[in-house]
Amino acid sequence: MLRRFFILCSGADRTILEECSEGENNKYAGIGATVFFTAVMAFLASAYALYTVFDNVWAAVGFGLIWGLLIFNLDRYIVSTMRKRDSFWKELLQAGPRIVLALIIAVVISKPLELKIFQKEIDQVLLEEKNQMTLDNQEQLALQYAPAIAEKQAEIAAIKDEVASKEAATDALYETYIAEAEGRAGTGLLGKGPVYAEKREKHDAALAELQDLKSSSREQIAVIEDEILALEAGYAEAVDTSQPVIDGFDGLMARIDALGKLPWFPSFFIFLLFLAIETSPILVKLMSPKGPYDLKLQDAEDSVESWVKQKVDQRFHIADTDRQLNEKVYGEISEEEAVYRHKKEQAEALMQAHGDFFAKIERGRF
Repeated sequence: MLRRFFILCSGADRTILEECSEGENNKYAGIGATVFFTAVMAFLASAYALYTVFDNVWAAVGFGLIWGLLIFNLDRYIVSTMRKRDSFWKELLQAGPRIVLALIIAVVISKPLELKIFQKEIDQVLLEEKNQMTLDNQEQLALQYAPAIAEKQAEIAAIKDEVASKEAATDALYETYIAEAEGRAGTGLLGKGPVYAEKREKHDAALAELQDLKSSSREQIAVIEDEILALEAGYAEAVDTSQPVIDGFDGLMARIDALGKLPWFPSFFIFLLFLAIETSPILVKLMSPKGPYDLKLQDAEDSVESWVKQKVDQRFHIADTDRQLNEKVYGEISEEEAVYRHKKEQAEALMQAHGDFFAKIERGRF
């Protein structure tokens, strides 16, 4: 039962193959098994590749099954349509387009399985790329928010400088009236005289202005700090919003690109493995000698071709003979006097009938 199934997969004519030896049956069963297992590998590879795209098991299995059936049909068609020739180079020329197709199929099949085999290495490459993308993203977002934050911080520094400058001036006035009272400066007189009172009054006015300035500065700084906090919150929100996009950077194309950054040697040999699997039915057909099945199949096809050619040639000769006979028969008839007289009488009767009918119509008008 299993051998019959594999023979069916090979695309061989079972009616002809039943007349051949066991070895010939086993050969085509092996070819069919190769076709079948190639389709199974195609199903697994495509299902995994589509799972990385859709992240859904049922969708991946459904599309993978369709792809596996497509590869199975293509391989079965390739093997079943190849014919053994008397020249190896003619067979190779015949198989050339099929080998190119097998090469394309091998690339399509091997790539998803390479992604699975080197998954850990690919994950490491993707992790490094994600980290770099996170840093680049933070730097790009910082370029949007940093100038505004720096401008607000500069405003706070300017307000603080103004307060410090006013405070230094007030301290200087304080030192002036204290020195006047102690006789160390100004009039040089010890005690609180009129000059002292004047300088004390200037200091007190400056101190009051300093207190007002500090109060208004605190309010301004508080408003600006709230604006800075809002900008920093916006920056953090922008980072948090864009981070899931970076974390999701592990799709099919990203993984294929990461695979390309790994050493090519192991990946190349996996490709060669699948190329050998995919082309093995074709290579078996090319390398195997012409067997009984090929001879019987060629005999059946040649007999059909000969029969069709014979039928076409027979129809052509029948038509040609019939044409020659018709020419001869009608040629002889045209020379007979009796036929001539009969045709003449019929023509005269027809012309008289037409004339009588025309005259009747004309008389009816008048």
